[in-house]
Amino acid sequence: MRFPLWRRKRDEQLDDEIQSHLKMAKRDRIERGEAPEEAERTARRELGNETLVKETTRDTWGWMWLEVLFQDIRYGLRMLRKSPGFTIVAVLTLALGIGANTALFSVVNGVLLNPLPYPEPDQLVLLHASKPNFPNGSISYPNFLDWQKDNQSFSGMAVVRGYSFSLTGMGEAEQLRARFVSSDFFSILGVKPALGRTFVAGEDEFGAAPIALISAGIWSRKFGSSPDVLGKSITLDGRSYAIVGVIPGSFSLSLLSSRAPDVYVPIGQWTNPSVHNRSAGLAIHGIGRLKPGVTIAQARADMQRVTDNLARAYPNVNKAIGASVHSMKEELLGDVRSFLIVLLAAVGFVLMIACVNVANLLLARTTARSREFAIRASLGAGRARLIRQLLTESTLLALAGGGLGLLLASWSIQAALGVLPSDLPRAGEIHVDTRVLLFTLAISVFAGILFGLAPALRTFQRELQEVLKQGGRGSTGARHRAQGIFVVVEMALALVLLIGAGLMIRTLSHLWRVNPGFQPDHVLSFGISLPPSMQKAPAGAIRAALRDAEARIAATPGVQSVSLSSGSLPLSGEDDGPFYMADQPKPKNLSEMNSALYYVVEPDYLKVMQIPLKSGWFFTPRDDERAPLIAVVDDVLARQYFGKGNPIGKRIVTQNSDQPVEIIGVVGHIKQWGLDTDDDPQQLRAQLYTPFMQSDDGVMALSTTGTGVVVRSTGADPQLFDSLRRALQASNPKLVTYGAQTMNEIIAASLAARSFSMILLSIFAALALLLSSIGIYGVISYLVGQRTHEIGIRLALGAQRLDVLRLVLGQGTKLALLGIVIGLVSALGLTRLMHTLLYGVSATDPLTFGGVAVLLTGVALLACYIPARRAMRVDPVVALRHE
Repeated sequence: MRFPLWRRKRDEQLDDEIQSHLKMAKRDRIERGEAPEEAERTARRELGNETLVKETTRDTWGWMWLEVLFQDIRYGLRMLRKSPGFTIVAVLTLALGIGANTALFSVVNGVLLNPLPYPEPDQLVLLHASKPNFPNGSISYPNFLDWQKDNQSFSGMAVVRGYSFSLTGMGEAEQLRARFVSSDFFSILGVKPALGRTFVAGEDEFGAAPIALISAGIWSRKFGSSPDVLGKSITLDGRSYAIVGVIPGSFSLSLLSSRAPDVYVPIGQWTNPSVHNRSAGLAIHGIGRLKPGVTIAQARADMQRVTDNLARAYPNVNKAIGASVHSMKEELLGDVRSFLIVLLAAVGFVLMIACVNVANLLLARTTARSREFAIRASLGAGRARLIRQLLTESTLLALAGGGLGLLLASWSIQAALGVLPSDLPRAGEIHVDTRVLLFTLAISVFAGILFGLAPALRTFQRELQEVLKQGGRGSTGARHRAQGIFVVVEMALALVLLIGAGLMIRTLSHLWRVNPGFQPDHVLSFGISLPPSMQKAPAGAIRAALRDAEARIAATPGVQSVSLSSGSLPLSGEDDGPFYMADQPKPKNLSEMNSALYYVVEPDYLKVMQIPLKSGWFFTPRDDERAPLIAVVDDVLARQYFGKGNPIGKRIVTQNSDQPVEIIGVVGHIKQWGLDTDDDPQQLRAQLYTPFMQSDDGVMALSTTGTGVVVRSTGADPQLFDSLRRALQASNPKLVTYGAQTMNEIIAASLAARSFSMILLSIFAALALLLSSIGIYGVISYLVGQRTHEIGIRLALGAQRLDVLRLVLGQGTKLALLGIVIGLVSALGLTRLMHTLLYGVSATDPLTFGGVAVLLTGVALLACYIPARRAMRVDPVVALRHE
């Protein structure tokens, strides 16, 4: 084993000391008359074993090193205490840089680095049906049962489906968030109940006894956290479910929803008859746990075998239907990883700028201490010893800045949790933990060495006699060059950050100007749930109840127009459904059918959303269950399937009816997946509208548990939803309203991730701009002070004040422009990492690059102008006495 050079030299020195002791002891004994051999044996016996002597001496060396370290720390603290202004500025500067890094690392740690909070999380995967138009589509329940039975790669497989129940019999009726799950859902995830048990095999079968698991929140709010809750009943949609357990509040599966469910029910309790249909996905998705040693690639190959067998067994519905298998963590993170990495790189730039600023401060400070170091060196202190002293001081500064930065980070994390995007996965796991503390410590020590090393090395590049003659007042050109290099680096880093923030600002500006295909202002959406007793009522009675609710909403003051809807709202995403042309033979399987997004709405839907009618006409109140079946298509469907022909009067067959449906109109296309996604031809989906009241009796029965409502108001009224709720409950107290959200809020939510990254990048860029402007101001001020004598001579010899102004501004401008050029070149490469976050602007947008360069140049000139004005006011007589 090879030891470091310093250790080998130390051991050689220890060996020399031992041999010296032996020689002295042997010589003394020989002088007293002992034989040489006996004298050596006695000397060795008295001195003891060489190894023991070495180890003892090594311990002595260790204590000496500790003592020297403590001396350096004490001296460093004393010197920092003697310069409180410098210490405060340096610590605050570092606190901003380290605190920003710590806060963002907390987000990265909670979201990216921490493992999922389940046993053996790497074995967990998400399962979807791979369809021609949706690589991650929903799974039909019969297909899932075959997947579960025939696969050889999973130790467990389960499904989950979002739902909502009306809770009655416990005070005012309310809507609960729910999940239908298969029986081994919780065992796959390794979730232990806070009370009672989870589901067991067989309890998810159709016809099994109705049971439920409730969340810790409902247990506390409705049952007072009583342990007697087990066996009690909870009434959901008018049906009694026996409570068998309580799911702990720490459990979440945020990939399914940003809000935790209130209740879990076996999927066998779902009354939707379509769940038995092999061609219906119904927003069902799966999770699985891989067997030990099985890779995701092997699981995909195994599921390909299973789905190929199903395609041969059920060619009409399963042709081209595969299985999508993805790591749960990877799918959970999605696009979050890229924008967090960009932000982490950006905040690293802020720390580097802070370090450069403090390095400049230290460089100026060590100039004043040059005489001190020269005297210590002349008295025998080695350069390594003095450099170590300076690094100790810089590390102490960094640790103080790190401590304050950690405090700032903890405050900012608490504030950030309130503004984080609602769909940011694992946001609840963001906090300061041991890994964050270690990161802060490491980055503080690294920063201390980084900004302390250059000033420490520069200090000893001058001859001792020169320093002692100057009395420490002068400064070398090398030091000026070092400070100039620091300013150039600051400018370059600040420019890259400002360009990144500028690109994000332009992206959001473009997105907000995108026409979503509708007018979102003054549009409110919410859901209504009829009393559970209505579920078994005739379809005519359900339609009458919904018409009555719609009429009461329309009669509420402030309401301009209203429409019921059983489809998804714009910008909320949805699976598409099949259809085919009525004048063509019915395709043999679903994969050969056309597809479109379905909107089941009422006649005033276009008025509410202000979607333009391109041709034909829209639905009227006469288009009810007794009228001929009709549909309206968007211009994308018309273009994709009818080309330049007129689709009006053409007939299609939809998934909701085997009877032909006549197309009566064409409307404008709306953005369904996001303001930017429809620009991608792969994500452009045709859209199809059918009348709500023409839905079949089965759909009507399901609509009692939840029907969407969209309302356009005459103005911005924050109390409108409360007024609507009172109006509806006045007619039927058991009717539940829930989920109020404006369309502007939905649009803002779709842009939340970009808005969040823009805000952070803007904050980091502002910090960078502030620190770099302070940096260039400090350097120019320092250089003006150093050149006071020179400026006085120039003025005494006839130089004009404007000449001095040009001299100082020119010096600062050269540094700033050099940094800007380097920053522009760097940004051309680095901003390409942001391309997935950008929209409507390229990663090398010349307008952003040019505008930011001009802005930074202006700020640099302003920072230089203040010391330049001071230089203009120098009195030549006073300046000539300066030396």
